[in-house]
Order: sequence, then structure tokens, then C-alpha cells
Amino acid sequence: MRSGQFKHKWPEFPSDHVVAVLGASRKPARYSNQAVRLLKTGGYRVIPVHPKIAEIEGIVVSPRLCMISDKVHTLTLYVGPERSRSMTQDIVDLNPARVILNPGTESRELEDTLRSHHIECIHGCTLVMLRTGQF
Repeated sequence: MRSGQFKHKWPEFPSDHVVAVLGASRKPARYSNQAVRLLKTGGYRVIPVHPKIAEIEGIVVSPRLCMISDKVHTLTLYVGPERSRSMTQDIVDLNPARVILNPGTESRELEDTLRSHHIECIHGCTLVMLRTGQF
């Protein structure tokens, strides 16, 4: 799917790859926190997103997607469909090249909307993708 079907250039290096983590948590046991840590360790530019947290793993948190000014390549979701539904327009406006729908975040409605805006949707686990070189 990377070959011209989508309009975004694939980042050459992790440091060129901005990743927003929607639903990021300060709790180390949470998968979203593990993703933030693994992305940071891997050299990716990470933007945790959470409305009530100011900092996670030494990284400033964006309270909302619409407040991110960087060009985000990948948005990885850690919020369920009941929460993401109200954020659909913000996700579309963010215009990432791809959205990773981690287990439990799948939403047919969100996926249809994103695909209609030429945003790639991936059903997968960010942690597994990072640990197996498929990110």
C-alpha cells in the first residue's frame, strides 16, 4: 500500500517520522505508555495525546489532536470507538498518512471515513509492529 496509493511520502529515518499516540497513558503497564517509550527509544518523534496529562516519559503531551502543529505521519489509536467517534473530524484534519487501529480500537465508521480521505488504516498492534521491524 505504500507505493503511490497514498499521497504522503514515507519517512526515510525514524527521526523524520512523527507519531501521535492518541490515548497515551502515564501508567507503565498500559500499552499506550509502552508504545510511547518504544517509539522514543527507536528515535521516532513522539507526540502523546491526552486531554488531562501534561507530560509522559519526559515528553510534552498535546491535549487534543487539533493542537498538534507538526506534520504527523502515523497516528496510533489507543481509544475505543465510543471515544474516537467524536474525534473523527480531528483525525481527518490531522491528515496522517496512516492510522494504526490497535486491538479494541477498530471502528468501521472511522475506517470508512479515513479511507474516503485517502488515509491508510492498519489493523495491528503498534508494539508488535515496532518489535518485529514492521512499523
